[in-house]
Amino acid sequence: MSINEGFLIEIERETANTRRLISRIEDKDLDWTPHEKSMTVGRLVGHIVELHNWVNKALRSMHFDLATDYLPFHPFSIAEALEALDGNYELNTEFVDSMTDEDWQKEWTIQFGDYVIGNMPKIAALRFVIYNHLIHHRGQLSVYLRLLDIPVPGLYGPSADDRQG
Repeated sequence: MSINEGFLIEIERETANTRRLISRIEDKDLDWTPHEKSMTVGRLVGHIVELHNWVNKALRSMHFDLATDYLPFHPFSIAEALEALDGNYELNTEFVDSMTDEDWQKEWTIQFGDYVIGNMPKIAALRFVIYNHLIHHRGQLSVYLRLLDIPVPGLYGPSADDRQG
């Protein structure tokens, strides 16, 4: 299996998992937050969706500057969040499909202005900066759902809500 084939499977499954989780939320819950230092549901949903979309947006160039290249996504509705997730899915898969094994090894930089956050091959950036990051925040969102008494869907197997029928 090629690098691209592996990543395409991951993009498909992780996008489906995110869609499954976000689809449980209602617009009335977008402003809810569990703590004053925590993101709202809407901001967290937006961040998860934008991280999915970094596959195409952030990895297309050799560096990603959060000070100039990053515009936070603040969805006004769950429908808008799902539209953004689905709308960029094809762009993400086309981008990954266009990459060569050599492209994945090229050095990529994430920075904030003059401050360099990290340098790594693009293959590591996809795993560490994008997917580990979005899976972490999706875990947070699953806790938010639990606190809101919204049934949590199984993402990598059945959840407690799935097992209770």
